[in-house]
Amino acid sequence: MNTTENVLPSMRVDGQVALVTGAGRGIGRGCALALAEAGAEVIVMARTGSEIDEVVAVIKAKGGAARAVVCDVADPVALAEAFSGIGRLDILVNNAGINVPVGFLKADLETLDLMINLNIRAAFLVAQAAARNMADRGDGGVIIHLSSTFGKVGRPGASIYSGTKHFIEGLVKSTAVELASRNIRVVAVGPTAIATPMLEERLKDPAVAADLRSGIPLGRIGKIEDVLGAVVFLASPAASLITGTTIMVDGGWTAP
Repeated sequence: MNTTENVLPSMRVDGQVALVTGAGRGIGRGCALALAEAGAEVIVMARTGSEIDEVVAVIKAKGGAARAVVCDVADPVALAEAFSGIGRLDILVNNAGINVPVGFLKADLETLDLMINLNIRAAFLVAQAAARNMADRGDGGVIIHLSSTFGKVGRPGASIYSGTKHFIEGLVKSTAVELASRNIRVVAVGPTAIATPMLEERLKDPAVAADLRSGIPLGRIGKIEDVLGAVVFLASPAASLITGTTIMVDGGWTAP
């Protein structure tokens, strides 16, 4: 018996290049920092240069490697230009997205277009560009989408957002099957309500905070740190046989 044999797969991503969209704040920022801590060189992408410059500075101060790419992923021309200059890519965290809570009967065309353009159209084009990069290189890779509790269930006031996240769930399954022969894994992480800058204003309303907590059996709003372990795990060799599925980080919301 070999008592020195290591059986625990590594969750390090040393030598890998990871791109995180929407990386200037919130979950995206956390993913960029976590992947850098796990050994990846991180391409930090968002619209606001000052925010991603700060993320890059934090990574470099800790001895990691990172570079900032300013890009509005909802602009197909800018997106194509950005991808033409990124070089090798092993990991994509397709995080950029938006939620504008609005009742179905009150939803207007502007709100509908805003969420569809970013949560669906841009998410598709980013994933497609990443997959083409990985396929052309021939070494495979992993695409990690940010889905949501509402990619599995519905909620009043979330018809558009929930619809966009259900699209992500379908995209994950279909592209995982299509890209498997190229050794490209496609997965998702489905967070519950997470205390990000996008949600903090709404959480100041006690009624909204209580309503969200009531749907979470573990009884608390999530923290950004709660999501990061799942993202790094899915990016790592430890998840090498996982594709076409979503890891829910939802405190049990979707369990019933």
